[in-house]
Amino acid sequence: MLIYWNHKFDYRVLLSLATLFLAAISAPVHGEDLNIHQVAENVWMVQGVPEELSEENRGDISNSSFIATGNGVVVIDTGATAAYGRRFREAISEYTDEPVRWVINTHHHPDHTFGNSAFSDVPIMALSETRNLLMKNGDFFLKTVHERVGISSEDTVVILPSVTVEGGVKSFSGYPLKLIRFSGHSGNDLVVYDPLTKILFAGDMLFWNRAPTTPHSPGIDIWLEEIDRLAELNPAVIIPGHGPLAHDSGPIEQTRAWLVWLDSLMREGVAAGRSANALIDSDIPELLSDIPMAKFELTRSISHFYRKYEDSWWENANR
Repeated sequence: MLIYWNHKFDYRVLLSLATLFLAAISAPVHGEDLNIHQVAENVWMVQGVPEELSEENRGDISNSSFIATGNGVVVIDTGATAAYGRRFREAISEYTDEPVRWVINTHHHPDHTFGNSAFSDVPIMALSETRNLLMKNGDFFLKTVHERVGISSEDTVVILPSVTVEGGVKSFSGYPLKLIRFSGHSGNDLVVYDPLTKILFAGDMLFWNRAPTTPHSPGIDIWLEEIDRLAELNPAVIIPGHGPLAHDSGPIEQTRAWLVWLDSLMREGVAAGRSANALIDSDIPELLSDIPMAKFELTRSISHFYRKYEDSWWENANR
């Protein structure tokens, strides 16, 4: 085939095409499908979608983060599948030459721990009860992930944390991180605060533009009290367990507002003799109604909390 060159062809168009071609071939090979945000000079976050586990989203629903300490990388949460964990680790290598040396699991839920297999060659840290809960519930979680995520989770296995930690300031080869123990979301929640950057890695103690999940919460009252303690840290940046990062107190205020409303709905509803199904059909306040997964999480929260509120009401009524 003969190709004739048009001498009137604008060289600037040719230059643009060449630039696009070079950009394409030099683009990152790995991690290109991860929603990665640089939060500080040495801190990055991978943002999940505000959805439930599904084949379409491959389980990429929670947030993960990593910190380049100068002497190695600290990873905070590893995602919901082994495939995600591998993609995440490959992506880390595109942003820093430092090797991954430590992993922290903020709590035992599968969307934060099931990528552990991609990091099984380094210490994986968690609260002792987080390890116990993952050991107890891991097989059930794994079955659920396989059913919902499908082929993207096919080689996912349960890898337990290998090192137990408690609250306090821990040095990662000279880089200090404050580990704070809570319980409001899952019964055992580890929040990480970086005093050098004033970044709060909140895990699922905080949600932002995604309705909070409550199935393993020991109580909304406990969670609310702990949110007040989180606010006292006055972080410059908040990385929630789900949703975008924030440079203000948005995740604190929204998570608190959701929980206060949910608590009031159930207290007042039970006192008025309303059934669980009637509460599920309640209108969500305008301030909260546009939050992704709001109706889904309202249904789930009432389904497992209603009996507790009902029992509490009867106990108080019989005193």
